[in-house]
Amino acid sequence: MSTSPIARIAAGIPQVHSSLYWRIRFSVGDQVVLLEIPNGPRPESTLILRDIEMGRARQYAHVDHVACPTMFAPEGGLSGDRETANAQAAVECLRRAGVTHALGDRTLPLLIADCARKVGITIECDPDCWVNERRQKSAEEIDHLREAQRVTEGAIQMACELIARAGVRADGVLLHEGSPLTSERVRAAVDHWLLDRNFSNPKAIIAGGPIASDCHHYGTGELRTSEPVIVDIFPCDRNSRYHGDCTRTVVNGDIPDEVIRMHAAVRSAKLAAERTIATGVTGEAVHLATIDSMVTSGYAFGLPGEDTPFSYCAMTHGTGHGIGLDVHEPPLLDRKGPPLLAGEALTVEPGLYRRDLGAVRIEDMVIVTDTGCLNLNQLHDELIWK
Repeated sequence: MSTSPIARIAAGIPQVHSSLYWRIRFSVGDQVVLLEIPNGPRPESTLILRDIEMGRARQYAHVDHVACPTMFAPEGGLSGDRETANAQAAVECLRRAGVTHALGDRTLPLLIADCARKVGITIECDPDCWVNERRQKSAEEIDHLREAQRVTEGAIQMACELIARAGVRADGVLLHEGSPLTSERVRAAVDHWLLDRNFSNPKAIIAGGPIASDCHHYGTGELRTSEPVIVDIFPCDRNSRYHGDCTRTVVNGDIPDEVIRMHAAVRSAKLAAERTIATGVTGEAVHLATIDSMVTSGYAFGLPGEDTPFSYCAMTHGTGHGIGLDVHEPPLLDRKGPPLLAGEALTVEPGLYRRDLGAVRIEDMVIVTDTGCLNLNQLHDELIWK
């Protein structure tokens, strides 16, 4: 059995690789390689990146050493391809440290493993690397999430009030400043509102009427009175890089009785889920509480089949997910969802979907505690937004 140290290796572009950014707290738009090599009571970390970024990295990166590829050039030199040179340098750094066995995170490029194999270093996958650590948010991270959710709620309120206060054409199409109010116009208003607050915004869901029965349809075309409109916004704070995620449903004009019943059922299901959440409770148990509540309210669970009537109304997705530097993080509040950890941030987002009518969904963000959960939302969840 080998007695050489077991190192850890990760690589990627910190600007988009959230786990790597979380570990080093340094953002750059080119690939970097992080090595953690055992040395006494704790491993020593070395960050390999372009030479022009070394000064900033030494100032800001949470690592012990900063290097560029030329500092670990192997015999025969480095490739002219940047990512290949990074892989060669990382492997040479491991070789000089006497490492013959390393663990890579779930996203490690195969190129690095191949370079390691060629010099006799074995790299195995550690699929849980940093996963649970990232799930448990620090007090600082929770503050970032609280601020992101506050701004997200402002965007939700603006969008819902825009829809609710729109005029109505004779054929039921909503009007704003004399022109039809469309999903695209509302989405653009949301984008501008968030940009002014230094948030970047993935394509928000503004989906009205039957089209919203597909829970992830972004929405398109003219919005109409008396139809429920899903407003789901999940932007990123450019300062902290943490996300908000909130959904509300709005109806302009008279609200159909069935939409009122659906809304009441979704509210009850969200409350049932939140009352179930606590440290040690599984994500599956939270999801089952949501389903039980929906069934008690008279609704189904599961996707419609080919012959299912369009009046079939059901929840068709999981109850929620983790959130942080990524809008979708482990764990899932769904079948086989793992035990929840203290401090993790979750979305709770039950919804009901009916192909001949539309959808109702409500989504809040909560923090798991030993005794329950803390809801970070302050915005009301009514259907009326005037």
